[in-house]
Amino acid sequence: MTEATPDRGEPIHPRPATPIQERRPRWTVSNLQLRLLTAAVLIPVILYVIFRGGYWVLATVGIITVVGLSEFYQLIEAKGAHPLRGFGIIAGTSLPVVAFLGSEYHVTILMSAVLLGVMVAQLGKARISDSLASISGTFFGVFYVGWLLSHAVVLRDFHRVAEGKWGAAAAAIPPEIGIFYLCFAVAIVIAGDAGAYFAGRAYGRHKLAPKISPAKTVEGAFGAVLAGIAIGLASKGVFEILIPGVTVQIGWVVCGMLAVILSVVGIIGDLVESLLKRDAAVKDTGILLPGTGGVLDRIDSSLLAIPVMYYLMLAYTYFWVG
Repeated sequence: MTEATPDRGEPIHPRPATPIQERRPRWTVSNLQLRLLTAAVLIPVILYVIFRGGYWVLATVGIITVVGLSEFYQLIEAKGAHPLRGFGIIAGTSLPVVAFLGSEYHVTILMSAVLLGVMVAQLGKARISDSLASISGTFFGVFYVGWLLSHAVVLRDFHRVAEGKWGAAAAAIPPEIGIFYLCFAVAIVIAGDAGAYFAGRAYGRHKLAPKISPAKTVEGAFGAVLAGIAIGLASKGVFEILIPGVTVQIGWVVCGMLAVILSVVGIIGDLVESLLKRDAAVKDTGILLPGTGGVLDRIDSSLLAIPVMYYLMLAYTYFWVG
């Protein structure tokens, strides 16, 4: 008999119950796996849309604009403001359509009309206490999502844009050049995001912008630039195989320089969206894309990179055809 009995006057100390171990699921999906799965689904679709061009690009940009603006206005509403959601979504979605039918010049004219329309629409609201926030938030959403994203349409149709600006001098530009330009910009943004993620996890020590996004590091930023350069040069090589001569306008050195610029711009675009989310006190703009968050979380870098690519190519082509 090992335990003491009451006859001997020693207290009995029962052993604690054996804890029940919780069964862990045999298979769980990590955030990285979700990100990779989302990328595996989206990247082929994006490439297909870009190669098809025309109404495929317009429809895709329109859908992304509607969802992106909805998410943006949720951020504004989280701050207590009341943007003109319906007006902003309609105005923002009309910008890619005007870019498709006209040019970025006509989009700029429409933006002026949108600003006037926002102010007039605000006059009809019964609530006037947040008029400044409502007008500013509504118009900035149209600019940030609709206007910036509309450049994807004109960048894909760059040959037509060049013909409209330089006429016969643009004949030396390959008709498929817009496919390369848009794929190039998108590929660098995606590569930069992946490079920042893996380099930051492996080597991240120094915070890049701790007040805005504590998870981003200087090492991650270098990883984004290096990945952008690698994928940018690889994109040129792949296109030279698929469509010989399509990148004749862009040499290897210029291609590498563009990759550096777009990678840095992509980092800035990511930080800008992180700033907006931190101000609104939300982690993600939505839950539509597993592992990534919302549509704005996915396109934040592209919103700046695509317009920068477009205007850089306009300037470069001006000197090239001249």
